[in-house]
Amino acid sequence: MKANRKISTSKLVARFDNELKMLLTNDLKSIKAKAARLANAA
Repeated sequence: MKANRKISTSKLVARFDNELKMLLTNDLKSIKAKAARLANAA
């Protein structure tokens, strides 16, 4: 049995897409929250 198993490319791409989407969603949430705080402060 091989010690190093290869992960299929489609699984890697799907994982990358999911993690990227999560990062972008979190960034967008923080930007919206900051914009709301700035709008309320003005």
